[in-house]
Amino acid sequence: MHEGPPDGIPLLVPSLEDLGDALGAAATVLRANAAAAGLDAAVPTCPGWTVRDLVAHQGMVHRWAASHLRGAPDADPEAIARDGLASPDLLGWFDEGATDLLQSVVDAPDDLDALVFLKDAPPPRVFWTRRQCHETTIHAVDALSARLGRAPRADETWIRPAIALDGIDELLTGFVPRSRQGVRHEPLRVLVAPMSTTRAWLLDVAADRAPSVMRLELEAGAHVPAHDAVLTGEPVEVLLRLWSRGGEPRDELERWWTDTVSVTW
Repeated sequence: MHEGPPDGIPLLVPSLEDLGDALGAAATVLRANAAAAGLDAAVPTCPGWTVRDLVAHQGMVHRWAASHLRGAPDADPEAIARDGLASPDLLGWFDEGATDLLQSVVDAPDDLDALVFLKDAPPPRVFWTRRQCHETTIHAVDALSARLGRAPRADETWIRPAIALDGIDELLTGFVPRSRQGVRHEPLRVLVAPMSTTRAWLLDVAADRAPSVMRLELEAGAHVPAHDAVLTGEPVEVLLRLWSRGGEPRDELERWWTDTVSVTW
């Protein structure tokens, strides 16, 4: 077993090409399911949202990310969303934004000087491609839920395990430690250990400090660090559960995660 802080074990981000391919695939899935569900359909995994809200939000985020990749950040993302909602062809507007984002990834230099806002982030060009890959993937799951009328099962998605593992890493090492507050009264250590991989994460939370996360590599037969609970499953299943896209919480651990830790959409 190897362990350490997130930056103590190399950040195993997929290649820029793989992230870009996954971003494009997710945008295609989102668009197709949004069209099939209809813009007025409810989104079960985002209570209170319609598909129209979902598409406008994601189209806004694509344009905002593209502006950072071009080195000219847009100052008013919400105005972009309003433009989308006012568009007579919202899906066409979404397509334009996704295409522009993918082109901005291609055009951006490797030494791009741009904002990054997550802990332990890769360089800006990769950061923005990675962030939009996972953002669009999760919201494409939301569009799929609108078509199905329920949260999809992992085996109903198109998500590849390698992309799911990277999405888990981004969420746990990037988003969760951003919290400035403790999230429960009693200390808790949760081992997130997807199946079919040696990669794992140890989440440590308490009431008096921000959460911390340690990356682990758990080879067969290795000592497993002390923990109070385990979240496991195939990588795509774990990703959906951590993003609260796996349906109703299955047990007390998932109810606690959804209520106190999970990042909202």
